[in-house]
Amino acid sequence: MELKTIGLVNSPYKIKKGSPHQGRFSEELSTIEIFTEYAEALQGIEQFSHLMVIYWMDRSGPVSLKVVPRGRTKKRGLFSTRAPVRPNPLGLCMVELVKREGNILTVKWLDALDESPVLDIKPFVSDIDCL
Repeated sequence: MELKTIGLVNSPYKIKKGSPHQGRFSEELSTIEIFTEYAEALQGIEQFSHLMVIYWMDRSGPVSLKVVPRGRTKKRGLFSTRAPVRPNPLGLCMVELVKREGNILTVKWLDALDESPVLDIKPFVSDIDCL
C-alpha cells in the first residue's frame, strides 16, 4: 500500500490537548495547503460548500482495541467508537469551505493538528452522503 501526501494542514491546534474532539464543535479557521503538483486538482472545488478531508493522524497515541468513549464509563470495541487511536490513524472530517486562494483552502470545523498530512479531499454531496 502506498499513500501520497497531497498537502498539509495549518491549524491553530498545535498539540492534542485543547483540540476539539469533533471539528464541528469549533468555529476556528484552518488552512489546507495543497502541494503545487496537485493544485490543478482543486479546479471546481468552489462549487461545494462542504468537503470531506482525509488526513493522517500522525501524532495519534498507541492503539487499544477497547476504549471508553468520551462521556461514557464502559469500554467498547474501538470500531464502534470515534476514538482517534486506530490501527490506521486516518482522520475523516467534514469541513465548511470558507474560501480558496490558489492552492490554499480556508476551512472551518477541521479537527486536525497543525502540520497533519492531508491524503485526500472529496466534495460533500448531500444526495449521496446522507441516508
